[in-house]
Amino acid sequence: MGLGRALTASALLAVSTMAACGQSDDGPASAPNSVATLATTKVKPGGGNAGGASTAARDKTITMAFAGDVHFEEEIAPYLDDPAGLAPVARMLSTADLAVVNLETAVTTRGAPEPKKYHFRAPATAFDTLRQAGVDLVSMANNHAVDFGADGLADTLAAKAASQIPVIGIGRDAEEAFAPYTSTIEGRKVAVLAATQVPDWTAARWAAGSSTPGVASARGPRRLIDAVESAHERADIVVVFMHWGTERVGCPTAEQRTLAQSLARAGADIIVGAHAHVLLGAGWLDRTFVDYGLGNFMWYGTNSEREAITGVLTLSVSDGAVSDVRWLPARIPQGGGLPQVMTGSATGAAVQDWKALRACSGLSTRRS
Repeated sequence: MGLGRALTASALLAVSTMAACGQSDDGPASAPNSVATLATTKVKPGGGNAGGASTAARDKTITMAFAGDVHFEEEIAPYLDDPAGLAPVARMLSTADLAVVNLETAVTTRGAPEPKKYHFRAPATAFDTLRQAGVDLVSMANNHAVDFGADGLADTLAAKAASQIPVIGIGRDAEEAFAPYTSTIEGRKVAVLAATQVPDWTAARWAAGSSTPGVASARGPRRLIDAVESAHERADIVVVFMHWGTERVGCPTAEQRTLAQSLARAGADIIVGAHAHVLLGAGWLDRTFVDYGLGNFMWYGTNSEREAITGVLTLSVSDGAVSDVRWLPARIPQGGGLPQVMTGSATGAAVQDWKALRACSGLSTRRS
């Protein structure tokens, strides 16, 4: 579970309606201050999975927080030696029962750079640092997890095996890479899977196979869809964390929308994603809540205004269905670094901007 549960209710600004809601590498791109905003949608009881495993604690509500891309390059690197400096991030994430981010880096100090433009890496202490930042689960199904070749991948998998924080989306073979993280929270079994749909070098060269290590690739989506169907049979709540879309494009591609529909039909209750380095729209695809793009979160470099806007999506789940949606807007400072929660009038404006992103997503403001 998250650390501290420290973000107070007074930090939340209620909004009465539901929020509106790539082949290139992730290079540096240019960059307010913050309070949480909240967007809500209520659902009727009884919306859980038909194949859900547990029936206990039907009146219990669990919360899951999702944030976007994280690494430990440049401005973020000092926090590897000073995890206490990540307390502001912990306050954003730790109120949730389960907090998940996308770790965009190889976890290694060895290896030769792959033939691509940008290369990210961090030592194995990165996992413990994220744990101290309130993160409970890490996705590594992305286009930087194998930036340093076979040696780097071997180190990453060894660090995963030794980590106190679970890691999904990468493994010694496809079975491990597509395996969900499962946890029972308030009597509900939650399963979280991860995969990348980005058609880059990593997906082409380092997709996990039947006997080869790598990332969970959804370039051919059948394996992921089968994994979601299997998880749906065993869990009350199924979450899919995708790496997808086109960098710096704020609308989902046709490929994203098609895959989201397939995952929803397979039994995903929640689909969230990252990779574009800008926010994308969020809303309902029938009974499934989808956020196509969480943007950057702990990020380096000089970012554009769009790339600097970030936040934390917190979903409440009651009786096996998403019952409440909260968006906590934040901004990465000029020059990169940790997200800073917005305050004052900037908060309301950021919420309205977030809602407006739904317009090109094909998603609804209401659950079917």
